[in-house]
Amino acid sequence: MKMWKKVAIGVGVLAVGGTIVIISVNQANKGIVTVQTSKIGRQDLVSQVTASGEVRPKTYSNVGGEGFGKIVEIFVKEGDRVKAGDTLLRLEATQVNADVDAQSAALSSAEAGMRSAEANFRSAQAELNQRRADFEKAKFDWDRAQQLYKDELISKQEFDARKSQFDGMTAAMDVANARLNQTRAELERARSQHGQMSAVLTRARDVLRKTTYVAPISGVVTYIAVRKGEHVVAGIQNSPGSYLMTISDLSLVTAEVKVDETDIVNVRMGQLCDVTIDAVPGKVFEARVTEVGNQAVLRTSGLATTQTTSGSQEAKDFKVVCTLDNPPENIRPGLSTTAKITTAERKGAIALPLQAIAVRTQADLDAARNEGKAGRGEATAQAATKAPDGKDPKKEEIQGVFVVRDKKADFVPVKTGITGITDIEVLEGLKEGEEIITGSYRALRTLRPGTTVKVDNAALRTENQGG
Repeated sequence: MKMWKKVAIGVGVLAVGGTIVIISVNQANKGIVTVQTSKIGRQDLVSQVTASGEVRPKTYSNVGGEGFGKIVEIFVKEGDRVKAGDTLLRLEATQVNADVDAQSAALSSAEAGMRSAEANFRSAQAELNQRRADFEKAKFDWDRAQQLYKDELISKQEFDARKSQFDGMTAAMDVANARLNQTRAELERARSQHGQMSAVLTRARDVLRKTTYVAPISGVVTYIAVRKGEHVVAGIQNSPGSYLMTISDLSLVTAEVKVDETDIVNVRMGQLCDVTIDAVPGKVFEARVTEVGNQAVLRTSGLATTQTTSGSQEAKDFKVVCTLDNPPENIRPGLSTTAKITTAERKGAIALPLQAIAVRTQADLDAARNEGKAGRGEATAQAATKAPDGKDPKKEEIQGVFVVRDKKADFVPVKTGITGITDIEVLEGLKEGEEIITGSYRALRTLRPGTTVKVDNAALRTENQGG
């Protein structure tokens, strides 16, 4: 036999043998899933809610226009420190001053008229008292004259004279009463005029006061929106007045952030916060939650949900205020900030990586269990009936992890606690030191309970060393 034939036969034999070996290996590894694993251990977990917002002073005041007029002087500039009551700016007040002077003169005239009316009233009272005394004397004489005339001790002429005198005193007292009532009415009118003039003067003085703006609080002038020569307009109906400037008390600074509606249930008053400010890189400021909003606001428009007339499915946020313990001196309102709010903390908790969590339905677990029993020749379980509430127990989703036991993936339901950055607390279902499957993502997504697995952490170690 020629040499080339022998070589060809040898190559053919090797090829057939190699094919048989490959097929045998593939058959042996059929159904085996390569996974990565890790051991469950204890570690300190911190659950945080991260939210962004801006720096705001705890106390600030936006000074708005109260009257109409042109700005003639601004006494402060941005960055100035002011005390409550310090003058900020002044409007033109020539006409308003004239109105105040005119109303002051009118009030003085009204006061003089009121004093005159009071004097007339007192004079009328004195005259009435005099007429009342004269009337009493005339009445006494008249009564005595009637008795004397009856006893025929005085003449008819004297009797008539005394009667005439009595009638005259009666009429005089009626006149005095009428004059007293007239002077009383004049006094009331003078008092009313005085009150009216006083009210008009008060209004004029109020208008004059509104031409000079003073600081409502002590703090720093953080923003001035107007310039000298511009006109100020007061608010009318639903239209706000001119915005002039902002006074901020920077002794107490907060980070006002928006927390997602899915996280707000974990935020409580007094929780610790780590606040970072974009303008102050590399520094973390300690703070505490001092306010938790109860009203949701729409993320796009910033309007409260109660301000919208139609329902909305868009994302919503809640306002949370974190007060900084030691704010930096160069801080400014409006700076972008991020707050990490610590909502829970566990020391030495049993924890596992978040990516190890898997969700399977009861139907998936039952199917895998029945397949295993069928392979061992055991009877399979019967299908469960629907629960009294109408829900199908087969569709119930169960949270758990895959544990490597006897080279197989055993699905173990777990009860979890707080969530850290990359790990989650295990409350029930697992023990420290157990080996759980953490990857790959594709393997975990399709892995079935009872599947034979092959642990290969070389790729994971290479990735960690490279990182």
